[in-house]
Amino acid sequence: MRRIKEEYDIVIIGAGLGGLLCGYVLAEEGKSVCILEKNAQIGGNLQTFKRDQVKFDSGVHYIGGLDKGQALYPFFKYFNLLDNVDKELLDKDAYDVISFGSEDILYPHGQGYENFVQQLIKYFPEEEAGLRKYCEEIRRICKEFEWYNLYKDYEETDEMSTFSLSAKEVIASCTDNEKLRKVLAGSNLLYAGEGDSSPFYIHALILDSYIGSAYKLKHSDQISKQLRKDLKKMGGQIFINSEVVKIENTTKQVQHVVLADGQQIRGKLFISNLHPTLTFRLLNTEGLRKVNVNRMLQLGNTASSFILYIKLKPETFRFTNSNRYHFIDEDVWSSHHYDSDNWLKALAIFNSRPDSNTQYAHTLTAMAYMNYEDVKKWENSFNTTLRESERSKEYLRFKQKKAEELIRALSRVYPGFSSCIESYYTATPLTQRDYIGSIEGGLYGIKKDYRAPVKSFISANTKLDNLFLTGQNVVLHGVLGVTISAMVTCQFILGKKYMLDKLKAYV
Repeated sequence: MRRIKEEYDIVIIGAGLGGLLCGYVLAEEGKSVCILEKNAQIGGNLQTFKRDQVKFDSGVHYIGGLDKGQALYPFFKYFNLLDNVDKELLDKDAYDVISFGSEDILYPHGQGYENFVQQLIKYFPEEEAGLRKYCEEIRRICKEFEWYNLYKDYEETDEMSTFSLSAKEVIASCTDNEKLRKVLAGSNLLYAGEGDSSPFYIHALILDSYIGSAYKLKHSDQISKQLRKDLKKMGGQIFINSEVVKIENTTKQVQHVVLADGQQIRGKLFISNLHPTLTFRLLNTEGLRKVNVNRMLQLGNTASSFILYIKLKPETFRFTNSNRYHFIDEDVWSSHHYDSDNWLKALAIFNSRPDSNTQYAHTLTAMAYMNYEDVKKWENSFNTTLRESERSKEYLRFKQKKAEELIRALSRVYPGFSSCIESYYTATPLTQRDYIGSIEGGLYGIKKDYRAPVKSFISANTKLDNLFLTGQNVVLHGVLGVTISAMVTCQFILGKKYMLDKLKAYV
């Protein structure tokens, strides 16, 4: 086994996607790179796990913008991922479907802007103008982001006005039809959408990538495995089971990090892929600006979730090449607000099959919002691969109760569904906290608010000369957002023009 050296050019804390991508870029530039991961598996939300001889994706279920000319294509080309990741195109006419209550109608989101419009006109024949306005609003906003449009020459824009638009209000401005408004906002579980705060730019960037092209990955850990393989070839080192417990710093720069076993690792530059709040908890903040420290320690976070991972009995549940967002409560913007008697308001449902030759799914994953307060009483217990511990029987009973409630809800969506289940496994906000490292199990990191965009803006460049941030909190969550975040981080080290020119070669 390779030993950790005492000093590197680049020390990266956390082997989530952002840390791996930064490591790749900088190792390719000839830097000595060390990535430190506290858990046994790398990849963050790309992690998978195996239960009952079936593999489940923990977080990433589909990705968008992968075709030539689209946002993610040049990045996947540069990172040697495009031809090394097995993927399957989701239904072109309905990559996502939106449904409500006991209605039988499945409202489709189609791939390709014209197709997107045409598929929904079938259900809203009087709303063509509104649908086209909605598509134009998405494209207009997406044009404002340089890293999202590498094929264009970038011009300076008034970015704050872009960040200050409400997703709910922009959608409402496109149509007076209440049902269509709900359908257009129906996949907002992708960003934990809230009517009183969610910015339109997040909605636009995510939807644009999927409308461009939407792919289901065979397994999400293909990405992290390929990056690890190539990093190793370039001399980069990744160390699992290596938790950073302290960042030693002066008021000017970081000197070294300290691992749980007491080992000290020095570096010229340091990149933290951790949540910014977790990063600042590791720092010596004495002498740093209090207003900045307090802001980073008090960042608001998105809602968390309860997830049910189900192994299906063979040939019992027909596979659909779409993802489904089902709303039990038709208010699509407040599904995270609930009381104990009315917990389930919305479901995100993803099914997968072992190969493209079968008509039946072998797994189904269902996700519903769950607030951290529901599991807070057990927050002092931890359970990871490295720190296995049995949580209380009360916690296990809580999980079983919630799983049974979710299965009953799924059986109303798919009559007879409970008879298709062979086994199931659960994840709560505590699971996501322990394995992903998110504050209170937050689904998508820091909560963005169009009313105060600067408040939730996190720069990759910190006040310490040699400490940088990366990951889903810097730009945007998801594979595309974190990839762009890594490029933004690296631009502070290698230069913006250099990085843009480098990536444009792959457009």
